Amino acid sequence: MELVAQIRDKLGKASKALREQGLIPAELYGHGVKNLHLAVGVKEFKKVFKEAGENTVITLRVDKETRPALIHDVARDRLHDDVTHVDFYEVRMDQKITAHIPVEFVDEAPAVKNLGGILNKTMTEIEVEALPADLPHRFTVSLSPLVELNQSIYVKDLRPPKGVKILVAPGTVMVTVTPPLKEEVVEKPAEVSEVKVESEEKKIEREKEKEKDKEKEKPAA
Repeated sequence: MELVAQIRDKLGKASKALREQGLIPAELYGHGVKNLHLAVGVKEFKKVFKEAGENTVITLRVDKETRPALIHDVARDRLHDDVTHVDFYEVRMDQKITAHIPVEFVDEAPAVKNLGGILNKTMTEIEVEALPADLPHRFTVSLSPLVELNQSIYVKDLRPPKGVKILVAPGTVMVTVTPPLKEEVVEKPAEVSEVKVESEEKKIEREKEKEKDKEKEKPAA
């Protein structure tokens, strides 16, 4: 994937003018690399970013030179979600780097479908180390092995491509299925009419008890 960039000389407030021209202000930097102020086309960048994400090496063409780089950081406008600035990180293809690879969960968990379990995803990305060309675009994790409640899938269950070292502890849980929440039994409050009838019945019983006591107190004939 190739993206054409142009050198920009004006900084600061000039960035607004660039955006009005359909360009995004950008920076290129890297270890031992001279920092370059660039601008890339909005449409072209969005197309490349959609395919590459932040963990696939792209070819950045600056004037007549080509540079291998990662899309390192993308700043967005909070109101409209438009891309306002991009950082590119130039890499050496013979030098390993660390990167965060997205985790994509696919298929349906039988424990959710058949037992009403609740799916809890605890990881959305995995940190790895690899040569730039070996970085996977994503890790795809099937949920089909989750057939029982309280069952989990761990980092150790991943099968990374050759040359990719996972930097997360093997015992880390990525996703688990927990039992469904128990419904709380709420006691139905007594109706006012029931309370009233109950109190009247007790009143009648008390009157009867009084009558019995009076009969007992009468002197014998």
